[in-house]
Amino acid sequence: MISAVRKAAGPAPGDAPERRTKSKVDNNDNNNHDSNSNNSNSSSNRNNNNEQTEDKEQEALLMASNSDIYLEIVELSGHAVAKGDWSATLRADCLYKAALLAKPGRQCRLLQGDVEITPFTPLAALDLSLGSCIQVVWLSSSADGRGRGARAFAAIKANGSVVTWGGARFGGDSSAVAPLLTGKVVQVCGTAKAFAAIKANGSVVTWGDADFGGDSSAVAPLLMEGVVQVSGTAKAFAAIKANGSVVTWGDVREGGNSSAVAPLLTYGVVQVCGNHGAFAAIKANGSVVTWGDARWGSGDSSAVAPLLTEGVVQVCGNHAAFAAIKANGSVVTWGGARYGGDSSAVAPLLTEGVVQVCDTDGAFAAIKANGSVVTWGDADHGGNSSAVAPLLTKGVVQVCDTDGAFAAIKANGSVVTWGNADYGGNSSAVAPLLTEGVVQICGIARAFAAIKENGSVVTWGRARFGGDSSAVAPLLTEGVVQVCGNHWAFAAIKANGSVVTWGNADHGGDSSAVAPLLTEGVVQVCRTAKAFAAIKANGSVVTWGSADSGGDSSVIAALLNEDVVQIS
Repeated sequence: MISAVRKAAGPAPGDAPERRTKSKVDNNDNNNHDSNSNNSNSSSNRNNNNEQTEDKEQEALLMASNSDIYLEIVELSGHAVAKGDWSATLRADCLYKAALLAKPGRQCRLLQGDVEITPFTPLAALDLSLGSCIQVVWLSSSADGRGRGARAFAAIKANGSVVTWGGARFGGDSSAVAPLLTGKVVQVCGTAKAFAAIKANGSVVTWGDADFGGDSSAVAPLLMEGVVQVSGTAKAFAAIKANGSVVTWGDVREGGNSSAVAPLLTYGVVQVCGNHGAFAAIKANGSVVTWGDARWGSGDSSAVAPLLTEGVVQVCGNHAAFAAIKANGSVVTWGGARYGGDSSAVAPLLTEGVVQVCDTDGAFAAIKANGSVVTWGDADHGGNSSAVAPLLTKGVVQVCDTDGAFAAIKANGSVVTWGNADYGGNSSAVAPLLTEGVVQICGIARAFAAIKENGSVVTWGRARFGGDSSAVAPLLTEGVVQVCGNHWAFAAIKANGSVVTWGNADHGGDSSAVAPLLTEGVVQVCRTAKAFAAIKANGSVVTWGSADSGGDSSVIAALLNEDVVQIS
């Protein structure tokens, strides 16, 4: 929720467009009055009253744009993640940035009642008469299933319509539900081969492979209204409704059937986390409910049930296990033992002080409040950090991962790596470049890319997965502000809006075919497993990479020329 109070301020830019609009209204009203000069006095009075009402509305808008706004951004659980004063001349992207500082790398929605606040919404347009009724809803990344198997894109346009392309059987063909996607869509979530769209009225539309959640007909009556968040495993979806209940569909073995815990999902759920084949729901009272994943057991938390009855504030999932952080800083784990579901070997180190947990496919790494790191799970996937243990006793501020290795950024900007060398666990070849100045790291399947404070990029890991950036090295010496990766390649956005790519040429590492379109104006890069899609400042989209994974959008190019605001 967002509680808002306007504070008086001086004149602000942006008034002129409103004034021009008012002028047009005035002119139209006067013309109508002149052409109907024989109307009765009562009709004239109505016109005057209408004009006065419009004047007041316009004055209110002008006053709104000439003020500061005090905002509190609050989660469904009631926890405030940010608060402060913002100028009403700004757009809501400033609120998104503030919220994302609380949970880096996550995505969220801001809602005022059942109305979406997009990053492009002017703060002056917020309807404060509704009171503190805006929610921040954290979205599940569904990285394990969606990132690895995804081969289609879904773009939301400013008018709320959806455009899809890529592998037809992966959700790239939405023609079967096209009439339902012409407007008012506010979020799209995906599994490996299907999509689910939430509309402004809280209803849900699904398409793609039926076995992966593309067919929600069995629960359709429950998805007609009230849905605020959708999360996914590789093959199933879970929707949280405004009343705290949960609706599931898709592969019954991998989270699509929650009947065994249905009584526990009728109220109170504030967040759902999905790994490859199971879900874990956090309730408002801090308890956790799990289901799915018959093969590895991460959907069955009965062995640690007494520890999950209260106090859980965050859940992290890898391929086949979960780790829950409690309010007292302790950690509870369950699922496949060799994937990190059994943390008994480091249990004494997980009783307090944990503030963040990161995962590879088969291991976990926990950052403690004192800056130390604790690891467990498959040693070949980063579960054993003994080789670098002296470097992980203090000062760690962030941990990033590939499928089989970890990279820790320390407060002094140095980097420590461990895990499978073929996945980026050995950075010795670039060690002199990682002793200071690193501010951000992006990890894909088998390689890392680090951005330094001077805007340069350092890469390591498997060469054909982007660990070798020598071919574009001159372009990565300065100006890089963000790096995005798919399974096989990297794409770096520079401060001037240009994009530099490297890695597997067939899967997005070679963008030469669209190079003239990537020299300026790019604000975001999205990915499937083997392709990229860049959103430009003018709302147009540029794609490259494997055609069957969304790298070729030529068939629907005319629909991607403008107004795209989000891509899943």
